[in-house]
Amino acid sequence: MSGVGADGWGPTARTRQLVVLLGAVVVLAGCGVGAGEPGPESDPAPRPHPIPPPDTVPAHPPSPDLAELQEATWHLYRADGTSSSLDELLTAAAEVEVILVGERHGDPGGHRFQRELLDQVLREGGEGILRERRPVLSLEMFETDVQPVLDEYLSGLITEEHFLAAARPWRFYERDYRPLVEAAREAGIPVVAANAPRRYVNRVSRLGREGLDDLPPAALEHLPPLPFPEPSEAYRAEWEALMQGIDAHGEHGHGTPDESALEAQALWDAAMAHAVALALEDEGSEALVVHMAGSFHVENRTGIPEALRHYHPEVRDLLVVVKAVEDPSAPPARDELEGVADFIVFTLDPSPS
Repeated sequence: MSGVGADGWGPTARTRQLVVLLGAVVVLAGCGVGAGEPGPESDPAPRPHPIPPPDTVPAHPPSPDLAELQEATWHLYRADGTSSSLDELLTAAAEVEVILVGERHGDPGGHRFQRELLDQVLREGGEGILRERRPVLSLEMFETDVQPVLDEYLSGLITEEHFLAAARPWRFYERDYRPLVEAAREAGIPVVAANAPRRYVNRVSRLGREGLDDLPPAALEHLPPLPFPEPSEAYRAEWEALMQGIDAHGEHGHGTPDESALEAQALWDAAMAHAVALALEDEGSEALVVHMAGSFHVENRTGIPEALRHYHPEVRDLLVVVKAVEDPSAPPARDELEGVADFIVFTLDPSPS
């Protein structure tokens, strides 16, 4: 099949992605910034630069130039490999409570898709197929303890300058995530700061889940109920395969991360799933939560989807995952996407061949 080979979504690219995750886990244990979370634009003191996770990273660092996003393209496919459209995706969304979007952080095509998806949800929520639904935007890119700051900004109580100074936005927020927040703000819909504070995730990466037992009640308010769900056997198998793939290629030489690294990953998943479940509870039966996270958190229905069913057993979700390939317009083979998601977004892989 053209377009989805070793330089697209094949074994070579997958291995390259897995190597990146191991680096992220090591950094998580050492400096408190973990996989999937680029740090704030400026840090108070020099420290090792965190490496984002495998589901996400272009070979070349993203530019904050908005022009790249405007020119980016994406192609949408169903799980059976046939071409699809946003209209079809929104028709499917009318039957669920949650849309889980697994992105590649820094991928211009993926971020453009997210913008167009949210715009379409907001339009359809006003007068179209979703007209009886209440859209909610949920983001991995903000941590739960900054929810009051986010709410103050959305309601017009504080300026954007003060919002950004207090909310610890991810790098390249202006290009990649500001359009989503501003669209939600203009539409008057809630935005959920869904991620666990990285300082507590770091504690789990160093001490295991028992490291949360000593936290005071004020800290626990920003976390999912303890104990948070254990990684499933399927998720653990994916993690172990990922680690074996890295070890087989001898990359980085850091050794195999221990159980606490997987527990830290599970805390992220649990925190985001719990935040989505609370949003559904707060907004009622008409809610439609659109949650954006790195694709490693949702792909193959492990991670967040599993944790979400722990907190909301009857939830219906729609899973959308972004994949970078050599030729996004080339349809994938039918069996290539099986089990990955309900819809798959192909974007241009900027990695060198």
